[in-house]
Amino acid sequence: MSALLKLVDSLEVRLHKLVSKLEEKEQINQGLLAELAKKEAKIKAQEQELIQKEEQFSTLKLTNSMLGSEEYKRETKLKINALIKEIDHCITQLSK
Repeated sequence: MSALLKLVDSLEVRLHKLVSKLEEKEQINQGLLAELAKKEAKIKAQEQELIQKEEQFSTLKLTNSMLGSEEYKRETKLKINALIKEIDHCITQLSK
């Protein structure tokens, strides 16, 4: 019977070790999940900031083209022509 008790004690010790290792791994996992959530939130914020910057750039580019900047001279002419066509279309619609 003594050998059986030793075996049970050995199994109990091993089980406690496994349970403590499991708890440790769960804590590490929770920490990693929290860190992942923070990084995902940071990435989302950076994506939003990038979208805003791209919109600002587009607006600035359009403003420069409307102001007749040498760099955007061709784009300015195209934009003016498009506006003229749109105005002509509106006048046509109003005259009907």
